[in-house]
Amino acid sequence: MSVQQRATLEDVARLAGVSAKTVSRVFNQRELVNPATVDRVMIAAKRLRFRPNTLARGLRRGGGTNTIGLMVGELGNPFYYKVAAGLEHELAAGGFRVVLATSDDTVEGEERVADALLAQRIAALVMIPVSDDQSYLEGERHLGTPVIAVDRPARNLVADSVLLANRTGAFDATSRLLERGHRRIAYACNPASIYSQSERVAGYRQAMANAGIADTHEWERLRDDRELEPEALMRDLLAGPNPPTAVICGNNRMTIGALRAMKDLDDRKTALIGFDDFDTADVIGVSVISYDPFELGRRAASLAVERIADPTGATQSITLPTWVIERGTGERVPETSE
Repeated sequence: MSVQQRATLEDVARLAGVSAKTVSRVFNQRELVNPATVDRVMIAAKRLRFRPNTLARGLRRGGGTNTIGLMVGELGNPFYYKVAAGLEHELAAGGFRVVLATSDDTVEGEERVADALLAQRIAALVMIPVSDDQSYLEGERHLGTPVIAVDRPARNLVADSVLLANRTGAFDATSRLLERGHRRIAYACNPASIYSQSERVAGYRQAMANAGIADTHEWERLRDDRELEPEALMRDLLAGPNPPTAVICGNNRMTIGALRAMKDLDDRKTALIGFDDFDTADVIGVSVISYDPFELGRRAASLAVERIADPTGATQSITLPTWVIERGTGERVPETSE
């Protein structure tokens, strides 16, 4: 099969019987062109299947574009695509478009993907940081490309951020379990070294300490091993010689792993509260610490637009609330007094 050459702006001009400058104006400043001429140009463009170069068309004075880059971990996690949906919804009204890339939640992937997005001369970079150091982006910031961090703050970089009240969410969930009589309360997460998890663990420990339980080491399962399946970690925890009567899971993947492990063990007594809501959690009655990922993306988009308009404004950090949704698993009480 032979491949045809794409039509050019000059091809459209010849077919429409106008100048290339007029065709350019139709796609960029249509209001300045006679409507009859616009119709001729658009008919010619449709016949030739002509598509304007949106990157070139979006170039602004100084080399920027009307494109916002969004870097997330991986698209298998509903959290990321809901953040992306909120970002795109907010930006569309302002004439911006979003280009999405994934870092695979690795340090190497973060810098590689950031470089690829910046090579497209994006107007701003919205990212969910993975590494402990984003100083490699400082030069880009000085060149006028704003960086907005979502869910986790940027490190060693002046950047706006939109975060969650992670510590408060974990504290509230742990406190509820303590009020129902639980004392052997576990906390499990993987990965554990990222900012959001360190905040959640801190909230859990604070609630336990307030109840007189200062040493929680026995009940913590904090891992940084992408190869370790959440189900295996949870099965090891729940099948141990002195299992917890309640578990808080640090993310939705761990919660699903816990549910599978509990099913395999026919465990219907352990209380469970998971951080992050997920599809079907309401159907199967899983209690969660919830928040609005769409709003995370929407607020990040607003910050990006503000920063593009005023690169010298004061750095902003926005914290969005979390709340506990009780659906059944988190309301179980311990079978015996501890």
